[in-house]
Parts: sequence; C-alpha cells; structure tokens
Amino acid sequence: MTTDARPRPAAADAARPPLSAADELRLAGLRRMKRIAGSLLGLAAVVFAVSFALQDAYPWLQYVRAAAEGAMVGAIADWFAVTALFRYPLGLRIPHTAIIPNRKDEIGASLGEFVETNFLSEEVIRGKLASFDVANRLGAWLALPQNAERLTAEAAAAARGVMTLLSDDDVKDLIEKLARRHLVEPEWGPSIGRVGSRLVAADQQRAAIDLVLDSLEAWLVAHPEAFGSVVSGRLPRWVPGFVGGFVDDRTHREALGLVHAIRDDPDHPLRASVDRYLTGLADDLRHDDDTIARVEALKADLIDSPRLRELADELWASVKVSLDESLADPDSALRVGIRSAVAEVGTRVLTDPILSAKINAWLADAAAHIVSTYRHDIAAVITETVERWDARETTEKIELQVGRDLQYIRINGTVVGAIAGAAIYAVAAGIHALF
Repeated sequence: MTTDARPRPAAADAARPPLSAADELRLAGLRRMKRIAGSLLGLAAVVFAVSFALQDAYPWLQYVRAAAEGAMVGAIADWFAVTALFRYPLGLRIPHTAIIPNRKDEIGASLGEFVETNFLSEEVIRGKLASFDVANRLGAWLALPQNAERLTAEAAAAARGVMTLLSDDDVKDLIEKLARRHLVEPEWGPSIGRVGSRLVAADQQRAAIDLVLDSLEAWLVAHPEAFGSVVSGRLPRWVPGFVGGFVDDRTHREALGLVHAIRDDPDHPLRASVDRYLTGLADDLRHDDDTIARVEALKADLIDSPRLRELADELWASVKVSLDESLADPDSALRVGIRSAVAEVGTRVLTDPILSAKINAWLADAAAHIVSTYRHDIAAVITETVERWDARETTEKIELQVGRDLQYIRINGTVVGAIAGAAIYAVAAGIHALF
C-alpha cells in the first residue's frame, strides 16, 4: 500500500516532459514521505499481529493490540482519502475517487472564478497600487544611468528588429497612401493662398525680395559682359561698335542703380507692385477657379512624375540606413538623446510630486479599467489553460506540489488512530469492569 500509481505505458514515460530541478526535489521528498507513512502502517500491522497472538498470556497487550488496531484503521482510512484525491485506490473505480483527474475542468473553472472574484477586482487593484508609489519607484529606476542605458539599448534593439521585419515596399506604399490622402487629395491652391496671404500681411516677402536683389547685384557685378552682350546684341548691324559698348555700359550701370534703389528704399514703387501682385495671387489661389485648376494640373503632373517616386524610394532608403546605423551605435546622437531623455524623465518624476501623483493616478485608472473590462477574459485564461492540460500530468503536477504535505495526514492518522484505539479500549474495559 505504499504506492498507489498504476503502471504507466513505456510510450507515455518517453513522452513525459523532464522534471525541473525543483520538481525532482519535490518528487524525492514525496517518495520519502510515502515510505515513512507506509512503514508506520506496516509497523502497526506487525505490532497488532504480535500483540493479538500474545494477549491471552499477557493481558496488558490488549491495550497495545487496540492501539495498533486503531493505528491501522486510521492509516488505511487516511491512505484511502489521500489516494482518492489523485487516482483510484488500488485501481478500483470507487465512486467519488480520482477527484482531481475526473474534475480537472471544474477545478480550473473554480480556480478562475476564485481569482476573478478575489484578485481581479477594481478595489483590490487600486488598494495594491496605493500601497506603494509606482511612479517614484519607476523614476528612481529610470534615473540610474545603467538603467537608462539598458532601456535605450532594448528600445534600439526592438526598433531595429521592427525595421528588419518591415517590408520596404510596404513602407513605401504606406507612405505613398498617407501622402496622397493628406497631401495630394486636398486642393493645394486654397492652402497656398492662405499661407501666402499671411506671409504678405506680415511683410515676410520683403526678406525674399532682398535676397533676390542681393543675388542679382552680385551677378551683375560679376558678369558685366554677359549682361552687356544681351543688350548690344540686339542693336542694328550698322550701329558703330563704340556705340554698342557705350549702350552696354550705360545699361549695366542703370540696372545696378535700379537694384540699389529698390534694395535701399523700403517704399520703392516696384516693391509695392510686387506686394500687390503677391496679394492678388494669394487671393486668386483661394477664390479663382481657373487659378486653382491650374495649380491642380501642376500638382497632378508633379505627382505622376516617375522621378518623384524614385526620390521617395531614395529618401526612405537613406532614412532607413541612417536610422539603423544610429540605433546600432551606442554613442550616436540618437542613442545619447534617448538615454538623456529617459534619465531626465526619471529625475523629473522623482523631484516633481505633482507629476508623480498624476502618473500614479493614471496607472491606477488604467489598471482598474483593464481589470474591469477584461477580468473575465483574464480569468478565462486560467480555466482554458487547465482544460488543455492532460489529466494525468495535471494530477502529477498537483501531487508534486502538495503530496508531501498530504503524507503527514497519513502519519497523523496512524498516530491519532493508535491513541484513539487505546483510549476507546481503555474506556470500554473500565466500563466492563464496573459492571
């Protein structure tokens, strides 16, 4: 009676997953306690046999016999009770035995319900989070340089992994779809007109005009012959050469003078003309259908250009290579920036009680929302996991966890049975002596 397990097929033993080191220790302890409990039962049987045989010659052995008899009864009864939890005693299919394998699914459902009711409740979660300051602990962890570096390295590795998994064509298609939705489909004319009118109203066009004038002046100074050849080349052939040179020089000086005059006079008429033109153009871009249609046609030609797609491909390839190199290099500006930002966030959380309180409140609300919304689904994981377990393996796992302690029930039953047997016999003998 020291072993209750039925023979297991060789194939099942081969398929059994290996036990962990901790489970090996539990198994050794379980077997040891089973041997002790079985040995006590065997000892009680031997004592019973000897005392029963000699009780007529030695009447006091009747008490020993009664104690041994009670010990055997207690040991066998508790062996039956403990065994019935995990398997059929002696292989006999007695009702209400092998409780764990037969009611595995019900036990899993009850365990899931117990966890859902007693642990996955908003009150429990909020109370647990309130018992320790999550924000300060997180801030203290992030503020340490080694932790900031570790988090940055993990984030960089994750980002590189995502980039490796992503298809370049898919990314380009996504960028193209987003660009078409947010940049191409809306009309450009009204948007450009609104921006242009604001820039003109703020006199932002003056800086652009000054830049054009400076560039034009530099070109005129550097290329007087080019400017002159354009003017003198249009004179009739019969005009003497010195006249052409004179005209070229005069025209060049007049052009430089005009550029200087426009640049030095903020109220020059040409500046006012440019302002009026830009104002009118901005208004036409917003309200004139013909101007808007021309901009849309220009946009269509630009978007349909194959070169534009090539530029987008080259841009993404360049960004991808640069980003990958920055993520791989611990000393890159990107990694250093992320690391500094992480440490700064941790320090700010530690030093800003208002921010810390907001984070704690947000975490509590988020956890409470998740528990309130998904508590049943979370508990269902326990139920479904237990249902997927093999009944035999489930029984073995549970027995490894609690079987050693249950063997003490058998030992205690043997001892208590011996005491009870001796006490009952003593009471019975005393009453018999009185009457």
